Amino acid sequence: MNTKLFSAIILTSVLAGCQTGRNNSGSPVTGREKTAFQTAGTWKPVTDIRADVTIVYGAFDDIGSGWTFEKRVQSWRDRGYVTHFMTGIAWGGYQDYFTGQWDGETHWDEGQVNVNGDTIWHGRNVPYIVPSKNFIRYMKEVHVKRVIDAGIDAIYMEEPEFWMRAGYSESFKREWQDYYGFPWRPQHESPENTYLSNKLKYHLYYRALEDVFTYAKEYGKSKGMNVRCYVPTHSLVNYSSWQIVSPLASLASLDWVDGYIAQVWTGTSREPTYFNGIRKERVFENAFLEYGSMESMTRPTGRKMFFLTDPIEDWPRDWVDYKKNYQATFAAQLLYPMIADYEVMPWPDRIYEGLYRTCATCETRERIPRFYSTQMQVMINTLNDMPLSNNKVSGTSGIGVLMSNSLMFQRFPTHKPINASDESVQPEIFTFGDGTQVVESNIEDPQFSNFYGQTLPLLKRGIPVSTVHIENVSFPNTWKDIKVLVMSYANMKPMDAGHHQYIAQWVKDGGVLVYIGKDADAYQTVMEWWNTGGNKYQTPSQHLFELMGLPSVRPETGEYPCGKGKVYVLREEPKNFVLRPNNDKVFLETIRKAYETAPNKGTIETKNSLYLERGPYIIAAVMDESTSNEPFTLKGLFIDLFDPTLPVLQEKTIRPDEQAFLYNIQQVKNKKKPAVLCGASRIYDEISKSGFYSFIAKSPKETSNVSRILLPKQPKEVTVKNAAGATITEAEHSWDERSKTCLLKFENDPDGITVELKW
Repeated sequence: MNTKLFSAIILTSVLAGCQTGRNNSGSPVTGREKTAFQTAGTWKPVTDIRADVTIVYGAFDDIGSGWTFEKRVQSWRDRGYVTHFMTGIAWGGYQDYFTGQWDGETHWDEGQVNVNGDTIWHGRNVPYIVPSKNFIRYMKEVHVKRVIDAGIDAIYMEEPEFWMRAGYSESFKREWQDYYGFPWRPQHESPENTYLSNKLKYHLYYRALEDVFTYAKEYGKSKGMNVRCYVPTHSLVNYSSWQIVSPLASLASLDWVDGYIAQVWTGTSREPTYFNGIRKERVFENAFLEYGSMESMTRPTGRKMFFLTDPIEDWPRDWVDYKKNYQATFAAQLLYPMIADYEVMPWPDRIYEGLYRTCATCETRERIPRFYSTQMQVMINTLNDMPLSNNKVSGTSGIGVLMSNSLMFQRFPTHKPINASDESVQPEIFTFGDGTQVVESNIEDPQFSNFYGQTLPLLKRGIPVSTVHIENVSFPNTWKDIKVLVMSYANMKPMDAGHHQYIAQWVKDGGVLVYIGKDADAYQTVMEWWNTGGNKYQTPSQHLFELMGLPSVRPETGEYPCGKGKVYVLREEPKNFVLRPNNDKVFLETIRKAYETAPNKGTIETKNSLYLERGPYIIAAVMDESTSNEPFTLKGLFIDLFDPTLPVLQEKTIRPDEQAFLYNIQQVKNKKKPAVLCGASRIYDEISKSGFYSFIAKSPKETSNVSRILLPKQPKEVTVKNAAGATITEAEHSWDERSKTCLLKFENDPDGITVELKW
């Protein structure tokens, strides 16, 4: 959970170095909203990271300092930033609501409560919320209205989260009665109760966002404003893994949702997963799948998507750990070339001013090391220039795995399977590679392994598997480039019979479906459309198989024709492909057949790497536990953007469990035109004429700049001046003849450093 946000809320009690995204005003480009960061604080020279947008967090006033919300906003506007607003929809600094200051009544019964009767707290006097209609009214009247009155036209309601273990409060019981028309049922007593409980949680936050965003747009319109509404949210992969319910994909096509922030960072991606029977952190692979699940939500609709990374994370660790995992998540996000908008960091105050361990076994804590802040600023400043690209990640494309919001409905608690006497679900004890034992006669899904069983065997072999949201199957663009769709109802269920119509038609038109699972879990018989309203299917897949005209509504493992397409059925729980050592061979062979035999005629390529070019940028990753332990070597002329010294390389070797981010100098079209190719500051006011090039560089105080500047020839004179016009004698520069670049170093200043080069 994003616990870092609460530290921002309790304040109530108390850049771009690469050739584009510049202007001549000394401030971020007016009106541009490509890069952003969020902060609860005011502008400070040590946190002026020079992105396009400041997302001001919380509509609170800091009484102690005298900073009102409006003054906080203005402090960033005065520095040229576009200002947006963010607050939590499931928790926040809303003590005035719970204590009765707002409407004269206390509302502690609207906190989320577990089976023991304990409120689930996000912080002191801040419970996770059951979003009642009264709370929604409070959010609109107290927070949203004030924000729009301050002239902000972009609102982010983040993390609509309902814990799966919650569902026992009096307010939730009232919502149950209103929604279902019969009395509340304890979710732990049956699978059906669990499913219905989580479906209601999903509905409550769908309703909350719909109501708040509709109000925001209507109120904004009354003031002549076009208010845009975004949902910053963890991925469906993470919420399902962490046992949290959220509406997510169902919002993607609605008029009142303009887009998302994909909240993926080290904290979510380091959640351990199983592969080949071993449970461990797989940060790069997990991040790749998380970003993919977010990208697929908006792929068919064209809604805006910001990708987030965090140079640190919520839990205190050491700077070496942060650096390694930041590089992994950063590389993973760049491997989606159809996304080019970014939240470059949350909470710059925490990143630049927080104290963290200097090594894993040390107790010494220091602020961010200069080498890391320099590297980080080089990385985030490239995002101002990161282009969209039609290039594809290397490897076999066109394999998608089906996902649904209902993945969040059956993760907690665990129930026994249906038909326990059936031979197909007889108890079986097996041991994971880490020694853990599991009895398969229940529907336990360790570490969300039914999902990873469909994805990691492919991704680990260099196949950039994509995800497909069942909520989007009605959009034609959902099916673009998909050749093989992998699906299972072992850990999710279809919430709409209409979804099957689109899947069946896609297969009949020539698609290939691989259906995996025994259809034996306890949720197959919950009260849903496939067994109500005249339908009498024992499992939802029977409806799908009937639509596709298969010879049986419960086909056994095998291969079946369907119109111009084909269906492969594999009667195995997908989790077993990763929980059991060396147990994914039958899955991989089935995928190979589906991809390589008619109606498909492709070839599966397996390898241990992923590679992508985006303009001059190269992103590469080599995975361990893969087809080999061979490194991946690139030859050319590169600047290493993960190295704070920005070395020029003719060869780069990436080893297993490593990633690389390079600037390809050979991609520069006009090598005679001076330009800052990359650096740890944002560039303004460029002037280029015969024998002369100058610019102003801005970045946070107390950080060090390093830049690579392309020039026609070696400079004879390099002058560096501060904002007062005084020459900075400590600045250093050197020349690299191979790349025709000047390496320049100096201390950053948000007020600007003027650089002049003559040759």
